[in-house]
Amino acid sequence: MIKKMITIACLAIVCTACKNEKTIKESSSEVDVSARFNEMLNNYYEDGLKLNPVQATFAGDNRFNDQFPNPLSEEIVNKKKAYYTKYKEELTAFNDTTLSDNQKMTKAILNWECDINLEKFNFKTDYFPIDQMWSINLVAGQLASGASAQPFKTVEDYNNWLKRLEGYLEWLASSEEKMKEGIKQGYVLPKSLIIKVLPQLEALTVEDLDKHLFYTPVKNFPEGFSEEDKKQLTDAYSKMVGNKIIPAYKSLHQFMSTTYLDAGRSSSGIADIPNGSDFYSYQIKLYTTTNMTADEIHKLGLSEVARISAEMEKIKEQVGYKGDLKSFFDYVRNRKELMPFTKPQQVIDNFNAIHDRMKPQIEKLFDVKPKTPFEVRRTEAFREKSASAEYNPGSLDGTRPGIFYTPIPDATKYNVYSDESLFLHEAIPGHHYQISLTQESEVLPKFRKTLWYSGYGEGWALYSESLGKELGLYTDPYQYFGMLGAEMHRAIRLVVDTGLHSKGWTREQAIQYSLDNEAESEAGITSEIERYMANPGQALSYKIGQLKIRELRAKAEKELDDKFDIRQFHNQVLETGCVPLALLEDKINTWIATVK
Repeated sequence: MIKKMITIACLAIVCTACKNEKTIKESSSEVDVSARFNEMLNNYYEDGLKLNPVQATFAGDNRFNDQFPNPLSEEIVNKKKAYYTKYKEELTAFNDTTLSDNQKMTKAILNWECDINLEKFNFKTDYFPIDQMWSINLVAGQLASGASAQPFKTVEDYNNWLKRLEGYLEWLASSEEKMKEGIKQGYVLPKSLIIKVLPQLEALTVEDLDKHLFYTPVKNFPEGFSEEDKKQLTDAYSKMVGNKIIPAYKSLHQFMSTTYLDAGRSSSGIADIPNGSDFYSYQIKLYTTTNMTADEIHKLGLSEVARISAEMEKIKEQVGYKGDLKSFFDYVRNRKELMPFTKPQQVIDNFNAIHDRMKPQIEKLFDVKPKTPFEVRRTEAFREKSASAEYNPGSLDGTRPGIFYTPIPDATKYNVYSDESLFLHEAIPGHHYQISLTQESEVLPKFRKTLWYSGYGEGWALYSESLGKELGLYTDPYQYFGMLGAEMHRAIRLVVDTGLHSKGWTREQAIQYSLDNEAESEAGITSEIERYMANPGQALSYKIGQLKIRELRAKAEKELDDKFDIRQFHNQVLETGCVPLALLEDKINTWIATVK
């Protein structure tokens, strides 16, 4: 009996040892899979920076500051195709059962990223290299000013920019060639957009170097540069700008103001180009990260316009205005009390005052805040007349601040009625919070820290506008009307963008629909409509994303009841970084179930 018991005990010890060994092997295998997965993600990020070195500069990674590979060249196009194909194939080696929840989401995101970028190669987007708002030449102008992401702190920095400009000059020449080919193939911009590009190009043909944007860095040498270095760099920049940059812009301006303008389309929508309807469907998927159709979005837009109009009527009655809503728009647009400024700095000061007013309330909604500093700046003069307010992210290491740019072409005509909602959207807690927290994350892989999905990112920013009352803002009915106006603006986008690109609307029809339903100025509306014409589908992302986040918050509030914590909900949304909306919905549903 004793011997038998000893034997059983020995067998138990052996079995336990086997089990432990198996557990150790499984654990070791999981660690190995996790390490290989993370290594693959890091390689994806590093290879991506080599293909997009300007993106690396904006992220604060200065290893590639002298590089500008021409994205229009066949070599770079083929490298990008191979890049996305390679990593899509590598993803298949990782089974979801071996990955953590965070890695599963990362895998799904990377799969989406590869698919959406590979699909883009089905369309001739390279025939539209330049427009008035979205193209590389405008980014280059920002970098050339010395006040953006391209650093100008050392002699090496100055030389890096000169080298990068050689690649940029190649792109300018390629752009002209691609547009010539586009004319032959039926891919050309509408005339109204070409007209807006011309003054942007002409501004950079000025021959007085002291007045040229690209000469700016040598007028602002840092302290400590030797006289010899200053002379060498001044000579080099004089030759670069005088002998290469100015002639390149003159050539491009000459071509676009004559041959290209003559060939410009009279139609407004993208459906008029070859394969245009399929391209628009792709753009909808790209920017909304959904499978919604143009018709579905158009109907949703009409519904939202009607709902917000009813809310606007209440504000009109509150302030005692007796006319109809359309005339109230004109009243708000032209009310002198809403245009109190005489100098651009007063506009900047007003935004900073809005920030100060909301600071005491921010803790109630957010318990995690970014460390990256933040500034409000006026949009640079060379692009101010056709620019919208925008946010430029800080660097990944937090040494360069996030910047909210606002155009102020004429301070005396600047209307403040929407400034509170604009600050919430572009700055805090909109783009600055969302992007900075993503970049500062210690759990997201590097590629997700610089990833941008407009449905999520712009959706969060528009959702942020609705937090104004909770943050102590919108006490003035005109500012609340401004928030409604901003939301209406995004609802109108659903109608006019789909109208332009899938229903045959003209530019003028879209402008009139906007004038009939919002308080923006005609000049502002015209600029917006032309923006949608230049980048079909992008304007849809704001409202689609906002409605999804509001829907998820309402669901969480209802199902969790007294367990709902708004700060935790915001953490759940923000900690993912940019994700396709379906993945965000899955995450919030899982969180709700866990809390319950």
